[in-house]
Amino acid sequence: MKSKADAESHPVIQKHKLPLNVVYCTRCVISNQRPRIEFDAEGVCNACRFAEMKKNAIDWNVREKELLKLLDEHRSKDGSWDVIVPASGGKDSTFTAHQLKHKYGMHPLSVTWAPHIYTEVGWRNLQNFIHKGGIDNILGTPNGKVHRELTRLAFEHLGDPFQPFIYGQKAFPMQIAAKYKIPLIMYGEDGEVEYGGDKKAIGRCGHDASGDLLNHYFSGIGPLYWTKHGIRAEDLHPYLPPTQEEAQKVGLKIRFLGYYKKWVPQENYYYAVENAGFCANPDGRSEGTYSKYASLDDRTDGFHYYLAFIKFGIGRATSDAAHEIRDGHIDREEAVRLVHRYDGEFPMKHYQEFLEYTGLTEKRFHEVIDSYRPPHLWEKTDKGWKLKHQVS
Repeated sequence: MKSKADAESHPVIQKHKLPLNVVYCTRCVISNQRPRIEFDAEGVCNACRFAEMKKNAIDWNVREKELLKLLDEHRSKDGSWDVIVPASGGKDSTFTAHQLKHKYGMHPLSVTWAPHIYTEVGWRNLQNFIHKGGIDNILGTPNGKVHRELTRLAFEHLGDPFQPFIYGQKAFPMQIAAKYKIPLIMYGEDGEVEYGGDKKAIGRCGHDASGDLLNHYFSGIGPLYWTKHGIRAEDLHPYLPPTQEEAQKVGLKIRFLGYYKKWVPQENYYYAVENAGFCANPDGRSEGTYSKYASLDDRTDGFHYYLAFIKFGIGRATSDAAHEIRDGHIDREEAVRLVHRYDGEFPMKHYQEFLEYTGLTEKRFHEVIDSYRPPHLWEKTDKGWKLKHQVS
């Protein structure tokens, strides 16, 4: 048994300031191991409290008037692009872009940062988004050799192979906005309030172009950090957001549609199916969860969620079930059963392809995985690794 001092010195615990005493929200199934989440005196997480606010304390008619005012300030008169929508062709970006164009009369340019490795359904959904949804699109695909190396490095040094995608997902739309002088960028939801995070995010309509990116999305490590590991600075340009001076010059505004309109992922799914031919996972559900309509476009997605399970004891099913409790789709009892059944399922379907993509051996892959298991969450038994805590 490792001592408390040994546990506190573990890099995951230090980096994310994880409490050693694991507590679960009394309303949903999330634990206090999610970075930046907070629990109140009644044991309720701030994501559940925000969901309560969405139902009872926010006047959505007033918020929509704010949205109309914002859009009127940016609406083009000649049909030229007037808002950037970062888009994968998934349910949420489809809802955002389609609503802006067909309900609010804007002229959106959707900007896609390519996944590591497209899935067939992901590519089909992007094409449906463009051709059936009727949305203009720019697809940015980074240098594959650099991206593979960044993915391996992020897997080994951050415990998240998805980090290079997140850099580009945030930076590339901002670069396009600066290049085409389109000040307004409209994302879907704000993950910090919808899923539990920095309490300062409650009530914000958007985020800035620097500090919020670094702290909330880049794990405190910006793209240029990887020059220490042999990546050339000039090869990192696609991953860098505009400078503060460049952002101010174009008057960049980054906003969340979920601030102005009540955000319900399941309803976005139905909307995307009806209005843009969105297709759910043809396998019936995604590995590690019971849901079938989120994060479908990248064959490496499963390893991002699996590493979250390893580092925080929070897998994909936990995240999905917690949100669906808050939205009133399932109760806590059903959510617990779903978490017990699916959370932490190994993403076997694309495992060999992930190893080939990153150049990792199976031995090295599992060495890295095991190095990210915090001792307050995991113990090794004769039958292998066992999670010490599970929601009940």
